Amino acid sequence: MTATLSRTGSRHTAPGLLVAGGAGCLSASAMFVKLAGADVATTAFLRCALALVALVPLALSELRRQGPMPAPLLWASAAAGVFLGADYLMWAASIAAVGAGMATVLINVAVVVFPVLARLFSGVPIARRFRLAAPLMLIGVALAGGMLSGPAASGSPVAGTLLGIAAGAAYAGFLQLNRLSGQQSPQHLSTPVCVATVAASAAAGLVGELGVGGTGIHLWMPVMSWVWLAALALLGQVVAWLLVGAGSARLAPGTTGGLLLLQPVLAIGLGVLVLGERPTAVQLLGCAVVIVAVWFATGGTRRTTG
Repeated sequence: MTATLSRTGSRHTAPGLLVAGGAGCLSASAMFVKLAGADVATTAFLRCALALVALVPLALSELRRQGPMPAPLLWASAAAGVFLGADYLMWAASIAAVGAGMATVLINVAVVVFPVLARLFSGVPIARRFRLAAPLMLIGVALAGGMLSGPAASGSPVAGTLLGIAAGAAYAGFLQLNRLSGQQSPQHLSTPVCVATVAASAAAGLVGELGVGGTGIHLWMPVMSWVWLAALALLGQVVAWLLVGAGSARLAPGTTGGLLLLQPVLAIGLGVLVLGERPTAVQLLGCAVVIVAVWFATGGTRRTTG
């Protein structure tokens, strides 16, 4: 798998296709979470912990072939993992507070925050096409998420909104640090994902056990719950972030963020095919809006290595 997804080998594959493939893998996450039926903290922890079964051997093999990563990048990957673990927990908590549709919209503020972070810390300019398309992208996600057609949230709207926005900011922080590793140490792909996943697992496990926003980690579950969580870990953590890492280092941040917005659109498609869900006409319209906006934003954005 490492040889297949290595950044050196991926130079012959369009980076946009790699990120879109990662978005496709991430889109299956919601389906696996529903099928597993585990609580928030347990899902966030095991999604990362089970992924290490595959990531640790991949990283060790990569380190033997490529040598060690620079220490500052290892720390950056660890920080990225903390952001990712926080994202998983806060987004799940925001769903309970404001509903899945609103939470989906809120976390996708990452599509705006990510290019801003890249501009501030790496000097990457924000493409004009992206600035024009970003509002349309978020409107499309709002429609696709059912925010305008679903029931009003019965939880804590203010707290849920803040959690959702914070989750989106944490997600953007992860993407920025992950992109940094990809640019400064392109020969390492599995290692930064592995280090980030270790940190995300530790963060999710610690917060979960403390009962902050959850009820602790519960490992006594039906066998099928473990099967679906293992699928979530393999596809939604290992393969997804290896693909995104392989492609994002060679793309402008706005392009990466826009392509990742395909995730909720593809999730609706999987819900129809696998779970028998029936999206509304408004949701289907939102999917179309997202696709058009992403096409516009990415069609004129040049690659960057800045």
